[in-house]
Amino acid sequence: MQTFPDYRPLLRRSLDGAGAVIGQITPRDLELPTPCAPWNLGTLLGHCIGQNHGFADAVDSGDAPVEAFAHRNFASDGLQSAWLDSSDRLVSALAAAPLNRLVRLVEISSDTSFPVIVVVGFQLLDTVIHTWDIATALGTSFRPDEELVDATLVQAERVPRTPAARERPGAAFAPVVPFEGTDNWAQALALLGRAGAGAST
Repeated sequence: MQTFPDYRPLLRRSLDGAGAVIGQITPRDLELPTPCAPWNLGTLLGHCIGQNHGFADAVDSGDAPVEAFAHRNFASDGLQSAWLDSSDRLVSALAAAPLNRLVRLVEISSDTSFPVIVVVGFQLLDTVIHTWDIATALGTSFRPDEELVDATLVQAERVPRTPAARERPGAAFAPVVPFEGTDNWAQALALLGRAGAGAST
């Protein structure tokens, strides 16, 4: 039987790291393009905040409608507050939930439920990679600590690489980018369609 580590402390760390990057954003940055085309930075942030709330709703009750995961609007001067509210709510939901509770994540699969311990890994991956996307849009570099790098790589290796998963409209991740080298962070980025250091394009 496959076992999964409890990534809740790492998810908290990744959310805090994202908050630090988000704290650098000014209102005029919200129109910047991101690696998540065609989203600009404001749209990407609305997506990330919405995902935190959607995952929290699903973990709380075992299910949530697709609308729960929708992009969330925020005031241009209220971004940091909106992010903290969403991340704190997600952390609280996960702390209160048994790790074996089954959760349906309709955005991932409408007919499969996942234990909370697996759900944490999904959101860890999304948070870390989108933090890189946000930093890239701002023209800054981002690399998480090595424990987060290793966990992100483990999760990235589990993402299906089929055309149906990577090339359909609205796919969460782009096709794998060719990778050279031994750096785990660059490899994780390449596996998720991001051309970081060590990826060849």
